[in-house]
Amino acid sequence: METVEAKALLATPVEALSSVNRQRRELLHRREIWTVGDLLFDFPRDYQDLSDERQIAQLDEGELQSVRGVVAEVSTSGGRFGKSRVSILVGDSSGHLRATWFNQPFMREKFEVGQRLLLTAKPRIRGMMWEMSHPQVVWLGDDESEGEARKILPVYSLTEGLSQYHMRRMAANVVEAFGSVPAEVFPEALLDKFRLMPIHDALRAIHLPEDQQEMLQARRRFIFQELFVLQLAVAIRRGQQQLTLAPQLPSTTKIDARIRRLLPFELTASQEQVVQEVAADMALDRPMNRLLQGDVGSGKTIVALYAMLVAVAHGQQAALMAPTEILARQHADTLADMLKASRVSFAVLAGGTNKHERDEILEKLALGEIDVVLGTHAIIQEGVKFKNLALVVVDEQHKFGVRQRAALRQDGHSPHYLVMTATPIPRTLTMTLFGDLDISALREMPVGRQPVNTYLVEVSLQDAWWQFVRDRLREGRQAFVVAPLIDESETVSAPSVAEAFEQLTNGELEAFRSGLLHGRMSPTEKQQAMDDFRSGKTQVLISTSVIEVGVDVPNASVMAVAGGERFGLAQLHQLRGRVGRGNHPGFCGVLLGEASEKGRERLQAFANSNDGFALAELDFELRGPGDLFGIQQHGLPPLRIADLQRDRDLLEEARREAQLLVAADPGLKHEHHAKLRRQMLIRYGKALDLGDVG
Repeated sequence: METVEAKALLATPVEALSSVNRQRRELLHRREIWTVGDLLFDFPRDYQDLSDERQIAQLDEGELQSVRGVVAEVSTSGGRFGKSRVSILVGDSSGHLRATWFNQPFMREKFEVGQRLLLTAKPRIRGMMWEMSHPQVVWLGDDESEGEARKILPVYSLTEGLSQYHMRRMAANVVEAFGSVPAEVFPEALLDKFRLMPIHDALRAIHLPEDQQEMLQARRRFIFQELFVLQLAVAIRRGQQQLTLAPQLPSTTKIDARIRRLLPFELTASQEQVVQEVAADMALDRPMNRLLQGDVGSGKTIVALYAMLVAVAHGQQAALMAPTEILARQHADTLADMLKASRVSFAVLAGGTNKHERDEILEKLALGEIDVVLGTHAIIQEGVKFKNLALVVVDEQHKFGVRQRAALRQDGHSPHYLVMTATPIPRTLTMTLFGDLDISALREMPVGRQPVNTYLVEVSLQDAWWQFVRDRLREGRQAFVVAPLIDESETVSAPSVAEAFEQLTNGELEAFRSGLLHGRMSPTEKQQAMDDFRSGKTQVLISTSVIEVGVDVPNASVMAVAGGERFGLAQLHQLRGRVGRGNHPGFCGVLLGEASEKGRERLQAFANSNDGFALAELDFELRGPGDLFGIQQHGLPPLRIADLQRDRDLLEEARREAQLLVAADPGLKHEHHAKLRRQMLIRYGKALDLGDVG
C-alpha cells in the first residue's frame, strides 16, 4: 500500500521545487496545481515532434522541419497604423535563416542576440535566404541539459504569464525529484496482461519522452488507468443496485389486458419487445434500472404509461419527471386523454404550481390518494413524501444521477427506474455515463409516421422558402421557427429569437399570428405561449431550442431553423421531430448562414438521414461527448487524459476487465486491489455514492 510517507511527499507544496519561484507558484495555483503531486499528474495536452531537425543548408521547401541556431540579429518594422513585423536572423554552421512574425509586436521582447533557439515551421526560399513565417519557438537556454534538446517536446495547458519553457522546466524538476514516489496501482498480473508501462517509467516518459514510441506507451498506460478506474466504479455501482430491494410488480394476464384496453393503438413489434423487458424487470425484487432510447416519435410515452399502470394496478404510486414544465403538462394532457375510462388519479407538480395547489398535492401524495404525479425536479425536492412510490420514469433528463435516486429511496427500498431519451446514445457513452443501466431501444416508428422532408436553404433561396412556409400556413398548418440565441450578441455571430421575431412579424410572416418562447420567460408565460400555439390561437411559434424535447403539436408541419450550424446533429434531429406528428407531411428547412465547409458537410449529413441512431454516432464522432451529454453534466468528474471517442477500443478492454475483476472481488477487498479501490473512491466515490465500498 502507498505509504503515509509517500502521500505526505506528494502533498508537498509546489513551491518546494527549485524551479518554482513565488510568481510561478501563483500562476500554477490559477491552474489548480497546489502540490508536487498535482504537477506530476498534470499531463501534457500535446507534443511537438522535432525529430526532423536539419542544418539550414539542408532544408527543403514545404515540409515541417526544425532548425537549431543562435540569434544574430533582431529587428522590427512598421507599426502604429500599418502592418508591424518582428524579424530575427538565426544562424548555424551552414548558413542563416530569417524568422518573421507579423502583427505580433510583443514578440520583440522575447528575443536577444546570442540566444539559442529551436525553430519549427515549413520553410521557404525568399530571394537568396531561407525564411520561416510564425515558427514555433523553443528557447534552449545556455546549454542542453534539462531536456530541452529532446526530439519530442511536451505541450502543457498554460495560463497567462506561464510559458511552455518554464512549464517544461518545472515538469522535468518534479519528475526528477518525485517521479519515483507514487505507488503502482495495478497488480503485476494486470500490467503484464495489457502490456502497460510501470508507473515510474510512465511518469518519466509522459513528461520527458525519448521518442514517439515511448510517449505513446506512457499515454496508453494512463488512458487505460483512467478508463479502468471509471469502469470499476460503474461496475461496482451496478452491483450495489442489485443489493437494494424493490417492490415486485408482475404484469399478470389480467393486469396486462386491463392496461391494453386503455391504450389508444396497438403496440408496434418494437414496443411489444420493450414492454416485455420492462415487465420482466418490474416483476423482480431488485430495482429496474433501464434506459429506453427511441428515435423521435417512436412511441416511448406508451411504454412509460404501461409501466406506470402496472405499478398503479398493484396499489403503488408512479412518478414521471420531465425536464420542463411545458413537457410535464403535455404528458398530463396525454394521460388525461388515455385514462378517461379509468379511476387512475394524477396531478402535475412543478415550479409553476401555486402554493395552495402544491400543499394539496403533497398531502394527497403522502396519503396515497394520487396514483401518478408528473412534474419537473420539484418532485424530488425536500418536503415531497410518497406513501408507496414504486416506479420513477425520467424523461429526457440526463442530469438525473445517483443523488436524485438516493432522494427517492424509502426505508431501504428503492423504486424501479425507467430513463427515457429521444437522443439515441452512442454505444461508447452507454458504457460510461449510462453503464449502470440496462438498455432497451425502440427502432421502429408507429404506423403512418412519415419521415420529415429536410432541406438546406441557401441565402439565395430563402425568399422561396418563406413563400413555401406561408403556403403551408394558409392551408391551416402551423410552423416553428427556431434560433440559437435569445438576444443579439456582439461576441457570437448567430441569429437570435428577438431578431427573428422582429424581422418575421414585420416582414415574411407579418400576415400571420406569431408567438414567442424562450428560457427567460416565466413558467406561466411559457405555458401560455405553448397553449396558444397548441390551440391554434397563434400560427407560428418563434422559439429557442427550449422546444427541442418532446413538444407535441400534431398540426405543426413546418420547422425553420436559423443558424443551423450552431446546433449539434442530435439537437437538430430533435427539433425536426417536432413536426410531421399528425396526418400532414413534415418539412424542415435549415437556413444556412456562415457555415464552414466542414459545417456544411455536417448539415448535409443531417439533411440526408432521418435515422437518429446514425446521427447520434456521427455527432459523437464530430463533436465528442461534451456537447451531447457531458461527463460533468452527469455528475462525474471530467476525464483528464482519456477521450471517449478516440480511445473507444481501450474503453472496451477496460470495461471487460473491470467487470471480470468486480465479479471476482465485488468490494475490491483483496490486498492486490487496495490501491485501485483507493483511486476509485478518491475519483468517483462521492459522485457515484460509493461510500460503503471497502
